[in-house]
Amino acid sequence: MTAALCSAADPAMRAAIVAAARGWIGTPYCHQASCRGVGADCLGLLRGVWREVIGAEPEPCPAYTAAWSEVTGDELLLDAARRHLHPVDAAQAGPGDVVVFRMRAGGPVKHVALLTSAGLDPGTIVHAYSGHAVCETSLTPAWHRRIAGIFRFPQRG
Repeated sequence: MTAALCSAADPAMRAAIVAAARGWIGTPYCHQASCRGVGADCLGLLRGVWREVIGAEPEPCPAYTAAWSEVTGDELLLDAARRHLHPVDAAQAGPGDVVVFRMRAGGPVKHVALLTSAGLDPGTIVHAYSGHAVCETSLTPAWHRRIAGIFRFPQRG
């Protein structure tokens, strides 16, 4: 990826990501959807924030099941994050960063959220998950122990 890294020195970019994510709060959960106010899942939320802040999505999103490669173990979501986002050390995590989660030990990454706090501990995230509209919640110990990676949006072109 050739885009410049969005750094802590770019508070406007971070603020734009957080504001966009918070604009989705209350959007009903709908698997594979990405329409603010109508329906979204966790990936749909990330895709929608990308469109609002960066522009066109970098690649078409293929259909996916709620199981996210549980059977094959493929890291589809993690691989996509690595293709389009920049990895960030946990100590450097900040507002607007993307956090990906493994829902069970040894399983593939299958959940994503946007960090809204200045760090992970204590942290807050905006995310969507089955049975819940897009919401902002604490990064509780249950969520924290499932973190599989942290990524940063590329700089706007």
